[in-house]
Amino acid sequence: MVTRPATARATFQEQVVDQLGAEICAGQWQPGQILPSEPELCTRFGYSRIVIREAIKSLVSKGMLKVGRRFGTLVLEPACWNLFDPQVIAWRATHAALDGTMSRDLLELRRVVEPAAVRMAALRASEAERRALRAAYMAMARAVVGKGNYIEADLAFHGTILLACGNQYLRQMQEAMSAMLEANFEIVTQKVGGTAVSLPLHEAVCVAIEQGDPVAAERAALALIDQSERDLKELIDAGAVRQRGAPRAPGRPARGEPQAG
Repeated sequence: MVTRPATARATFQEQVVDQLGAEICAGQWQPGQILPSEPELCTRFGYSRIVIREAIKSLVSKGMLKVGRRFGTLVLEPACWNLFDPQVIAWRATHAALDGTMSRDLLELRRVVEPAAVRMAALRASEAERRALRAAYMAMARAVVGKGNYIEADLAFHGTILLACGNQYLRQMQEAMSAMLEANFEIVTQKVGGTAVSLPLHEAVCVAIEQGDPVAAERAALALIDQSERDLKELIDAGAVRQRGAPRAPGRPARGEPQAG
């Protein structure tokens, strides 16, 4: 699961943001609805008005809410949300009903970004970055046989590519892209044996970057995305893409969401 539950170390504000953001993404608060007043939210969460106010401000900055003196706190349409915000990505992937649309859009974004990124990485990666990419691949290989976390290693692999491409704008996308990729990987790795199938495709990307071959790197990246697309289609057709966070009724605080294994 992508999003993480609020922990004892999370501030009161972060806990409120996490709960309300998750509820909005789960559809418990529909666009056009008005959230309860500050006093009502204070009663619900047991926190001060300052905490609630700062939490609302955080969600406003993510484009999820709009505050007005006359109408209160309005829930906005998803089209208004900052879809590149890592928290928004995590909430949507974990709490929204997954019909394949989000994963399809993520795959399309990968098809736009990743081939260019690997091509640049093949030309610009430093020796240290090539070693880091190989290390991430080896961690994936160990995870396939049960010795490690495959998704964690996969994210490190793709994150290294974004860093190695040498483009300042793509580097700044790393956090958002990692959240998007994690959301995608959590779905496509539901396919039994899928990680073993994708491993040699990742190796082809790794080798091409190590050898400084941009054409081979781009070709390998496209093959990897093609396989992810096939895996996703197969899961959707089989009805195996599941909702991984059942909506809670508004007014009930989060009680320990399960975490990814």
